Amino acid sequence: MIIRHAYAYRRVLLLVAKSCTPKHRRIGHLRAIYQDMVENKEVQEDVHQIDALKALDRLYKELEKTPPHQPLSTDATPTTAPSPKQESYSFFGGFFSKVKHKVKDTTSRVSAPKGVYLHGGVGCGKTFCMNLFYQHVNGDWKRDKQHVHFHKFMLQVHQQMHEAKMIQKIKGDPLPLVITKTLEKGRLICFDEFQVTDVADALILRRLFTGLLQQGAVIVATSNRPPQDLYLNGLQRDLFLPFIDLLQERLTVVSMWDSPTDYRLVQGEHKERGVYFIGRKSKKQFEETWRKLTKGTPIVSTSLSTQGRTVPVPMASLTTGVARFAFEDLCQKALGAADYLVIGQNFHTVFVENVPKLTLNEVNYVRRFIIFVDSMYESNVKLIIQAATKADEIFEVDITNQVCDEVFAFDRTRSRLEEMASTQYLKKRWSGATMKDTELSLRLEPSHSDSARQSKVQRLSQ
Repeated sequence: MIIRHAYAYRRVLLLVAKSCTPKHRRIGHLRAIYQDMVENKEVQEDVHQIDALKALDRLYKELEKTPPHQPLSTDATPTTAPSPKQESYSFFGGFFSKVKHKVKDTTSRVSAPKGVYLHGGVGCGKTFCMNLFYQHVNGDWKRDKQHVHFHKFMLQVHQQMHEAKMIQKIKGDPLPLVITKTLEKGRLICFDEFQVTDVADALILRRLFTGLLQQGAVIVATSNRPPQDLYLNGLQRDLFLPFIDLLQERLTVVSMWDSPTDYRLVQGEHKERGVYFIGRKSKKQFEETWRKLTKGTPIVSTSLSTQGRTVPVPMASLTTGVARFAFEDLCQKALGAADYLVIGQNFHTVFVENVPKLTLNEVNYVRRFIIFVDSMYESNVKLIIQAATKADEIFEVDITNQVCDEVFAFDRTRSRLEEMASTQYLKKRWSGATMKDTELSLRLEPSHSDSARQSKVQRLSQ
């Protein structure tokens, strides 16, 4: 036992000594690690990634000097304005209704380091940079951090608000309780794929983030959009603009848009055959792959339960954990993120057939397909697709057309489909089995289903 402790102690001393080398002190801890990876040919050097790591190194150093703060009590109701000169907007007083009173600025009630917001095109390395930061945070913050996909985070927020009002019978505003629960999971919050397309999210984001920041949260986020383009062309977007001001005030914004390389495509150059089939002629190979992976086991129709609703599964081998859907079953019906997540949590391989070529006329189908692919990616599901065209041609729109966020979001979907066909991805361990016990217990509400969206807005506005 003494020997083991002595070895562990020497190991810690070596790690500490390495982090105190002249290079780490000169260029920053994260950039030094990155430089080592470049020298070992683990990554390709990119000036935009270095810029991102500079901002993250600044935050890394400030976190070393600033211990996490204890959250305030749930009685501390967050304000809705980052400035005493701005008027607030009441969410529960009505649908984007304006409150005719001024509120006191308390956004700096708890002093915390300024966060970081990384935005850029798909595959530029923004998530890689954030993950490098997250993995190397140490001290008290190492035990007080959380990493979450933004879609999943917002589903949990809406569910907690619903439970607070319906189950816990909390009178008035449930958001302070949600803020406290969020901080209990970690005050350093790293959001991946920050994007706002849902009106129900837009309604509460400003008050939610103001409350988190007031109570000492430190936020790091990645996004395909700069802050000023969030919720672009959304319903009454002018009332959403103060949230953008808040982000730009409390987070250092770093653009990675000029990075010319999609590094996920570089990693995906050597692809496994048999995960993406194009055209009617490929249907035979698609069927052969289905038979191969289901291994002759019984094929049944079944259903999954989530958020108090049923998600039909037309074909599945429960023995091998493989499911099969037609595109119309997944994307032409009112399904949302929670429905797709429960599929990924129960099946390690999912077949999807008859994926058509899509245009802006089918933007609702596009939106669901984007969320579906994100959800499968989140659980490391093996996705096998039979489509009318190549992945990069499923949804083609002139990049100058800014009519909706889906035009930008689908760039990420194309890149993810490429990555999900790579040897590296296919060797990943399915995470759905480990997520299932915890995530399904949340009983997430179907707030992002198109059919429920308007009723949710009306209910939350009461």
